[in-house]
Amino acid sequence: MPDWLNDPRVWRTEVLAGLVVGLALIPEAISFSIIVGVDPAIGLCASFTMAVTISVVGGRRAMISAATGAVALVMGPLNREHGFGHLVAAVILAGVLQIVLGALGVARLMRFVPRSVMVGFVNALAILIFMAQVPEMHDVPWAVYPLIIGGLVLMVLFPKVTRTIPAPLVSIVILTVITVAAAIAVPTVGDKGKLPSSLPTPGLPDVPFTLDTLTTIAPYALAMALVGLMESLMTAKLVDDITDTRSNKTRESIGQGIANIVTGFFGGMGGCAMIGQTMINVRVSGARTRLSTFLAGTFLMVLCIVFGPVVSDIPMAALVAVMVMVSFATFDWHSIAPRTLRRMPVGEITVMVLTVAVVVATHNLAIGVVVGTVTAMVIFARRVAHLADVTAVVDPDGTQVVYRVTGELFFASSNDLVTRFNYATDPEKVVIDLSDTHVWDASSVAALDAIETKYAQRGKSVEIVGLNQPSAHIHEKLSGELTGSH
Repeated sequence: MPDWLNDPRVWRTEVLAGLVVGLALIPEAISFSIIVGVDPAIGLCASFTMAVTISVVGGRRAMISAATGAVALVMGPLNREHGFGHLVAAVILAGVLQIVLGALGVARLMRFVPRSVMVGFVNALAILIFMAQVPEMHDVPWAVYPLIIGGLVLMVLFPKVTRTIPAPLVSIVILTVITVAAAIAVPTVGDKGKLPSSLPTPGLPDVPFTLDTLTTIAPYALAMALVGLMESLMTAKLVDDITDTRSNKTRESIGQGIANIVTGFFGGMGGCAMIGQTMINVRVSGARTRLSTFLAGTFLMVLCIVFGPVVSDIPMAALVAVMVMVSFATFDWHSIAPRTLRRMPVGEITVMVLTVAVVVATHNLAIGVVVGTVTAMVIFARRVAHLADVTAVVDPDGTQVVYRVTGELFFASSNDLVTRFNYATDPEKVVIDLSDTHVWDASSVAALDAIETKYAQRGKSVEIVGLNQPSAHIHEKLSGELTGSH
């Protein structure tokens, strides 16, 4: 039994955090349902099943999974072209693919995401959260603006009074009471769509179980599986950093798959980790356990089914204020401080800015992370390529020359290696000393073979010495086999 079960303060924090997130999930889920082109109740039910399931099977405590914009963007075209039955089938298949990818260890690839990409990811996320609120502030009654400002002021000042009750919850309640009591005509949650009136029921997708159906849904399912895993694992890594704890990324990957399968069989639109709501739960409300995730989904359905009329009266301005505050808290302001920028290498700043630009341009966090990571790898390869150096020492008697190679030999650095030798003027015996280097790949072995061949054409012998054990193994295995010559 976890120790926190006996701590009333933890219970209070988790319950209130779950309530705030449950409220914040409602307009988001409705908005994503509209993007996909399905009834709002489908998105709300999907958020319920995702949150409740992932709270049990997920690998990152306190992280919120629900219907998301990334999944909505992927699945929208499928729903419009082939219908809702194919959408549900694709969600189930995406879940299966996520389990397979998780079992194959795709989570270990997160090691290759550099810090500059992570910072860019966080900053882009903050910008996207803010941009998502802009439509709620455009072409609306003037009363919306003072309500938003009032909500922000409450969330800044209330924690100075007490942190027992989450400031976002206080802000939502006070703004709702004001708008209802004063009969202020502003957009409300109810204007977004009809809330569900009952729990979802399980069933099979309404599609023919044929190979044709599989080929139709497979590309969408694969795209959803990859995007969902990328966002979920990046969010888990972000929460790890915020809470100074580790999470099981493989379990999280498999858990996302299980949650999507469950959601699909309950007729939901699927989802993944919700970064904005996770930030509300972890950073703003201080939640740290699975209880808050479970209660977020539970409160969502209770609020919709039992307190639907009350929830419908919540002004969108209150939720916009919460998300703007989340956006502000999420952005890594230190990363753009002049002092930081002066000290950071130009390459890392480039990667960070590129990641932000691609994410904001595409509204897809996964694409931005991939582009940023690939760019970082290219910059790293170019930087390391210049570290390989060759120095030559000719024996006093002129009978042999020793070339000493330092640095790392791989595809980028080994390309220039062939040009660093004096084939025509060197003596009859050539020694290549690799004591201070490491041979990483076939390109390096091919370069060494090419050097030996050029000397052999001039009747000169080459001896390679100083190879460490892994380098000797790859050289022995591939030397002479890459060009067909032995």
